[in-house]
Amino acid sequence: MSDCCSAKGCELEKLAQQAEQRRVLIAVLAINLVMFVVEFGAGFIAGSAALMADSVDMLGDALVYGVSLYALDRSLRWRAGAALFKGGFILLLGVGVLIQIGTRLTTGVPPASGLMLVFGALALVANLVCLRLLWRFRSHDVNMASTFECSRNDVIANVGVLVAAAGVAAFASPWPDIIVASAIAIIFLRSAIRILMSGSREFRAAGTPQAAE
Repeated sequence: MSDCCSAKGCELEKLAQQAEQRRVLIAVLAINLVMFVVEFGAGFIAGSAALMADSVDMLGDALVYGVSLYALDRSLRWRAGAALFKGGFILLLGVGVLIQIGTRLTTGVPPASGLMLVFGALALVANLVCLRLLWRFRSHDVNMASTFECSRNDVIANVGVLVAAAGVAAFASPWPDIIVASAIAIIFLRSAIRILMSGSREFRAAGTPQAAE
C-alpha cells in the first residue's frame, strides 16, 4: 500500500511540475510574441539591423517555446527531437540575420539611436522576466535547457543592442549597429550548434534498448 501511495505521489509531483512548466512557457511565449511585433516595427522605423535581428530572435523564441510546450508530456526521444528542431531553426535565424546585415551594408545610413535605446531597453526588461521565469527549469531536460539557453542569449543580444545604440549616437555611424547585428548572428550560430549536438546525443541515447526500457 505504501509503495502504491509513493508511486502515485511521485506521479502527481511529476504532473504538477509539468503543469508549472506549461504555465511558464505560455507566459514567455506571449511575452516574446508581443515583443517581436513591437521591436520589429521599431527596428524597421529606426533602420537598425541589430534591433530587427533581436526582434527576429523574439519570433524564433516564440516558436521555440511553442515546440517546448508540445514536448512537455512527450517521450525523451520526442523531446530530444524537439531540441533538434529548435537548433535547426536557430541556425536558420543566424543565416537570416547575416543576409539582413548584407542589406544594411549597401545603404550606409546610421539608424535612429534614440529608438534603439528605448526599444532595446524594453526588450531587455522583457527577456530578464523570461529568464527569471525559466531559471529553475534550466537543468530539467534537454528541451527545457535549450529553452533557457534561448532566453539567456536574448539578454546578451539586448545588451548588445544598447551598446550599438550608444555607438551610433557617439559616432553617427552605422557600423556599431552592423557589428552588433553580426555578433547576434554569431550567437545564433554557436547556440544552434550546441543545441543540435546536445539534442543529437539525447536522441541517439533515447533510441537505445536501455532507454526504451
